[in-house]
Amino acid sequence: MHTGRDIEIDYIQARKDRYGSGMGIGIVLLEDVYPAFPGDVRNPSGYPFPIQYELARGVDVYTLVTAEDKSSCLEPILQAARNLERMGCRAIIGECGYFSYFQKEISASVRVPVFTSSLLQVPLAQQAMGSDKTVGILVAQAKYITDHHLRAVGIDPNSNFVLAGAMDSGACGELDHLWTRSKRTDPPAARFEKAKTEFVRQGLSIYHQHPSMGAMVLECTGFPPFGRALQREIDIPIFSYGTLLDYAYSVVVHREYYGHV
Repeated sequence: MHTGRDIEIDYIQARKDRYGSGMGIGIVLLEDVYPAFPGDVRNPSGYPFPIQYELARGVDVYTLVTAEDKSSCLEPILQAARNLERMGCRAIIGECGYFSYFQKEISASVRVPVFTSSLLQVPLAQQAMGSDKTVGILVAQAKYITDHHLRAVGIDPNSNFVLAGAMDSGACGELDHLWTRSKRTDPPAARFEKAKTEFVRQGLSIYHQHPSMGAMVLECTGFPPFGRALQREIDIPIFSYGTLLDYAYSVVVHREYYGHV
């Protein structure tokens, strides 16, 4: 990342209805308390661009992910997205992959681009890998993903993907300590090496169950810290929230090129 001032910046002028300058990605956070390793979007120290947070008041893991009726989530999420836009953020991201449920509503409520979920990358992965390859979608818990989640971000439920839950059947117990209401420690806490070992083991098992898998998309914001470790084992393209944030920022703040001829 170039750290000097953009030499093209000489005269500055307020952006209409934007309070901040030099803003980057705005992230709608769940109103839930748990720690995050670098690489998780809840931890901005792992990313080389500005990140601004806003809470979706009253929306936690339970109400967004596991509750059947999600209607109470919508207005707080929309309000958080609008607040981030007013702050000057150039793109809006949802903290959890299950925010995909509201992709259309959020994108219609603001003027900046909205990337609710890493699941937005599934159609791209499908096109990149071709119809003879399967795209693996590794979510936190598969039973909570519905066709509505998929269709809202452009995924055809009948297309070439397989869906699996990394945390299904207690396979990632260390991550349960952070996010699963009935299994959280007090306070929520996790050990990196144990969490990585459990996650990679589960990802590798799912990969071996599907020999035609050509790429994998990690749904959860807590998975990117372990994405490279998994990729070393399965050696296929991996899409995650990390790749989504990098892409979103590159779209709204196009890089300058410094070099020579």
